[in-house]
Amino acid sequence: MKFCNQCGASVVLNVPPGDNRRRYVCAGCGVIHYENPRIVAGCVAGYEGAILLCKRAIEPRYGYWTVPAGFMELDESLPDAAARETREEAEARVTIGPMIACVDVIQAHQVHIFFAGTLDDPEYGAGHETLEAGLYDPTDIPWAELAFPSVRIALEQYLRNRESGSDDLLVCTAPRRSIL
Repeated sequence: MKFCNQCGASVVLNVPPGDNRRRYVCAGCGVIHYENPRIVAGCVAGYEGAILLCKRAIEPRYGYWTVPAGFMELDESLPDAAARETREEAEARVTIGPMIACVDVIQAHQVHIFFAGTLDDPEYGAGHETLEAGLYDPTDIPWAELAFPSVRIALEQYLRNRESGSDDLLVCTAPRRSIL
């Protein structure tokens, strides 16, 4: 960040009075520009025992598998964001269920929030950010080819909940790795 979005003056990186972190502060008007994590909303969508997966057609992690997920937009709820991402990435309609995982991805400055969901019908396809989409039996999930640790965490939690009949929410931090 170089310039203030309020007055256009230069910003400097320093610790504001009464704070304990370096922040961008406007040299002109004094506005503090906070940098906060971005929210990713996703859905582990099931249909008759299978789980919907998408192969990424974008970076990062082009060609790796994920569940439908993406950045939350302004003016939408978390469940709405998860449903929208499912429509966009897998061309599928889904009924959003309980939140199953909240994963801090510290090195990416993100929080990934996943919901369990049920496909409204078996219709799906590859959206513009997806190379291919498919319904996978849990024994056939390409675990070694998952795009992100948070996707593994969400899938494992979904399967644990399904096996136990619970709606437990897992809150955790994703392990650090060189590639998000």
